[in-house]
Amino acid sequence: MSQKQAKVQRLIEPVVTALGYELYDLELQVGRGHGVLRLFIDCDSGVGLEDCERVSRQVSAVLDVEDPVPGHYDLEVSSPGLDRKLVRPEHFDRFAGSEISVRLWKPVDGQRKFRGRLLHREDGRIEMQLDDRRLMLPIDDIAMARLVPDLDNTGKGRGSGKTG
Repeated sequence: MSQKQAKVQRLIEPVVTALGYELYDLELQVGRGHGVLRLFIDCDSGVGLEDCERVSRQVSAVLDVEDPVPGHYDLEVSSPGLDRKLVRPEHFDRFAGSEISVRLWKPVDGQRKFRGRLLHREDGRIEMQLDDRRLMLPIDDIAMARLVPDLDNTGKGRGSGKTG
């Protein structure tokens, strides 16, 4: 996370939390004259359009006063989705037992992409169960990790991490 993203996170995370949501992730893309600030919010009961609008209004008011991002930018607020990124260490803890896809910065055993069951996170590494073996990967070596949606016959997924 860049220093600018960390500054924005420190500024808005208390606002999001006070509204009853988790700031799951934040992306800041700054381009020539125009950028995008994307907030991904989550909560145990799921996230709907009204939730995103509520957070957007409150966060927008804070950003207008504090102005942590120079230039013009759009604020987008959404849920992380069923195929959400796993970014923070606690994301790996929360989704232990779920199927994930991982892309590494550099190959392990000649391979950069893996898909399997996330077993657990420990000491800065994750353990995955692949079809034929278990694999330990340092989190710092992971370029991208995503949850693989587990859709049942009704078309509903396990995106919220809830059990039952």
